[in-house]
Amino acid sequence: MKALGVKFDEKGLVPAIVQDAETKEVLTLAYMNEESLAKTLETRETWFWSRSRQELWHKGETSGNTQKVVEMKLDCDRDAIVVLVHPNGPACHTGAISCFSEGVIKNG
Repeated sequence: MKALGVKFDEKGLVPAIVQDAETKEVLTLAYMNEESLAKTLETRETWFWSRSRQELWHKGETSGNTQKVVEMKLDCDRDAIVVLVHPNGPACHTGAISCFSEGVIKNG
C-alpha cells in the first residue's frame, strides 16, 4: 500500500503481528501482501498471504474463527504491522487461543 508507506520485502510481504485488542496477547504472526492488506482495510477482518500455499486467505473462512480488526499500527520503519483484533475463536490451527503457547524461557 504505497499510500500508507508500507515497506514490503523482496517477496512482496510484510509481517503482521496479530494481537487481541482486549488482553494484548499475541495471537499469531502472519504475512500480508498488498492485496491482503487492502482486503483487511476494506473488510475490517484479517486477510493474509499463505507462504506455504502461495494464496490469499481470509482468517476464519473455513473455521469460522474470524478476527475483527480494531486497530492497525505500522512500526517506525514501516516494515511490520501490528493488527489489534477481536477474535471470534482460537487463532491457531491447533485450536489454541494463541500460536505462541509453547514456552521457551520462563522467569521464576
